[in-house]
Amino acid sequence: MSSESVAIRVQDLNKCYQIYNTPRDRLKQFLLPRLQQLLGREKKQYFQEFWALKDISFEILKGETVGIIGVNGSGKSTLLQIICGTLNPTSGIVEHHGRIAALLELGSGFNPEFTGRENVYMNAAVLGLSKSEVDERYDDIVAFADIGQFIDQPVKMYSSGMVVRLAFAIITHVDADVLIIDEALSVGDAFFVQKCMRFLRHFMKQGTILFVSHDTGAVVNLCSRAIWLQNGNIKMTGTPKSVSERYLASINEEKIKEVAGEIVSDVRRVISKTQKRELEQDIKDMRLDFINQTNLRNDIELFDFQPQNESFGAGGATITSVSFLDKSGSELNWIVGGEHITLLIECVANKELLHPIVGFFVKDRLGQVLFGENTYLTYIEKPFAIHKGRSFCTQFCFCMPVLPMGDYSVAAAIAEGTQEDHIQHHWLHDALIFKSHSTSVSTGLVGVPMSDITLIAQC
Repeated sequence: MSSESVAIRVQDLNKCYQIYNTPRDRLKQFLLPRLQQLLGREKKQYFQEFWALKDISFEILKGETVGIIGVNGSGKSTLLQIICGTLNPTSGIVEHHGRIAALLELGSGFNPEFTGRENVYMNAAVLGLSKSEVDERYDDIVAFADIGQFIDQPVKMYSSGMVVRLAFAIITHVDADVLIIDEALSVGDAFFVQKCMRFLRHFMKQGTILFVSHDTGAVVNLCSRAIWLQNGNIKMTGTPKSVSERYLASINEEKIKEVAGEIVSDVRRVISKTQKRELEQDIKDMRLDFINQTNLRNDIELFDFQPQNESFGAGGATITSVSFLDKSGSELNWIVGGEHITLLIECVANKELLHPIVGFFVKDRLGQVLFGENTYLTYIEKPFAIHKGRSFCTQFCFCMPVLPMGDYSVAAAIAEGTQEDHIQHHWLHDALIFKSHSTSVSTGLVGVPMSDITLIAQC
């Protein structure tokens, strides 16, 4: 394949670490083999070899988004460090074309004694920007990171979320051709994760991404191809769906073996009727605790409307409020999955609107659109105008799906025209954030409340 179309090429890559039982063995390995060679004796090895990577070969094409999955210790982070050049391989070849920007281990590349400002200039310089280029982009970097006055404080004072904010803000402004991200987005609040996901989805249109995550849902949603590493080897490569399914099945098999072993051990420990009764009571208590803790009810916490969040539009109208209401019209702070609710979007017209369209999307933490609706089809036969300066609102009444645990957001928008041809007046990202604390969903992006479930034995 032409090198012009390849962003990253890895060929016969190996990485071996020397493991020493004691510091004394390390000193012996440094001195004695040379002495043994001088004396004509066979050289002795005072360490054990650990092969973190073995015979790794693959190519990533320009414009591809490739996910790497695997359990802890499978070699994912080692592979990324070698590709980025922060770690040398034992053998093999790594080639890349274009500027690489990486977000690896938390805080890597930062000097904890330097301020955030100093680390911006140092990190951007490492990634190939001149001082004048950093000067031009500095305000945008700080705005993206949104860490306030901490930008002039030493990084050692930062929380883990602030470190990720600053690191991600830098890599978004260095005009990279390839982004390498290692589990970084598992840290940070819901608003920032949504901002990062919007950037990644935009970057995917022209750039290359190598994405490492334990979250197979993120890999399936974001990536065009996946690589499964196991014990330093490539176990499987293919579509994200097929690789993730095999990977999860493998993990499940290991868990079954582990649980089976624990059950056998527990049974062997039951050597008297008294112990058996105690074990039965413990199991009953654990079952009750589990039911009480999970509650199986989908409790969803709502947060305040965020009018200052990232937005765009022509400005012909402004969204002034987004809220959830109960049947009586009172604003909600909590929702239970399966409950009938109303989403209220309030707006004001800054000009006369001839054919207004109001809509919303509900997205998960990865920016996946779960569901949404707008007013266009409902009012296609009976459009009406809204005069300049008038306030107006839209109500969407529906049954809230049962949501897996995690963070979610509502994006709201007001446009004018038709579904295909319209002017976007105000699109407000993350207008409302909500969090699902407990759930009965076992699979899927959302759960559908069942009116009845019946098991019938046929004759």
